[in-house]
Amino acid sequence: MPLIHVPRNKVTGILKPLLSVMLCLFALSVGSVRAQDGEAPVVQRAIYIPIKPAFVVNYGGAGRLKYMKAELSVRVRGTGAANSIRHHMPYIRNNLILLFSRQMEENLDNQEGKELLRQEALQEIHNILIAEDGASDVEDLYFNQLVIQR
Repeated sequence: MPLIHVPRNKVTGILKPLLSVMLCLFALSVGSVRAQDGEAPVVQRAIYIPIKPAFVVNYGGAGRLKYMKAELSVRVRGTGAANSIRHHMPYIRNNLILLFSRQMEENLDNQEGKELLRQEALQEIHNILIAEDGASDVEDLYFNQLVIQR
């Protein structure tokens, strides 16, 4: 049986695109591996999303105006959760502004009060994402900066 001679440059011209497609498909399949039958789940890295710009609100009710400046970041797992935060950012900012402006001076005088405010802000974001998307993958909320002027 005679062998067909194919020039080398034609073989590599066909194989290179085919190989690159196969590598792309392999990379996609590895990225979407799920835990099955007792396998360890794939751990996604944390993503930190700054909530920009910083919040500047007056608080404390009647009397002399008091101001608070807060810079926040949210920690989520996965790009889906990050996209959800970015998509609902106007709603999140609105509710956090309302939360911060409801604070009383005596609540922000100590570390426990500030931690309680952080937990309330985190819960507010959870509530928004559950109401809008049916789930919340927000892990935590951090104050990057918290300045209180009395």
